[in-house]
Amino acid sequence: MSEASVDPPVADRMVDARRLLCPMPIIKVDTAMRDMSDGQTLEVRATDPGLVRDLPAWCRVNGHGYLGIRQVGRELTAWVVKGQSGEK
Repeated sequence: MSEASVDPPVADRMVDARRLLCPMPIIKVDTAMRDMSDGQTLEVRATDPGLVRDLPAWCRVNGHGYLGIRQVGRELTAWVVKGQSGEK
């Protein structure tokens, strides 16, 4: 589940979805992305293991770039670029 090779990009905004269960992490991501400009990066912190499959799928459906995910203990950190479809 962990992608150790993912170097953390500099994020323009961060969403804290820790201790929230599906579908709340994705709802928080969707809400945050609405206020961002194309090309900006969102960092997502969560503890719901469903984010590993849900976030890349959400990015594909909505035309955003999924940069990857890291896991340390139970905490997941993922990065998304608004308006840049396709996994990086």
